[in-house]
Amino acid sequence: MARQLSMTTRRELTEAVGERYRRSDRNEKREILDEFVQVTGYHRKHAIRVLCREPQPPSARPGPQRRYDDE
Repeated sequence: MARQLSMTTRRELTEAVGERYRRSDRNEKREILDEFVQVTGYHRKHAIRVLCREPQPPSARPGPQRRYDDE
C-alpha cells in the first residue's frame, strides 16, 4: 500500500531519482523503478515517463504584467 505524499515531496523525489535514473544502465533502472513505484504508488509505465522527462523550470504566472515595482 502506498503512503500519501504531498505534491511538493513527489516533485522533489522525482527530480532526485530521475537524475539518477537517466544516467543508469538497464539493470539499475529496473531497481530504481521498483523502489520509486513502491514509494509513490504510481503505475510502472507512468513512473517511467515521469523519470525520463527532463525537469522543466517553473512557468511564468498567467495574467497581466505587474504595473508597479515592489518599492
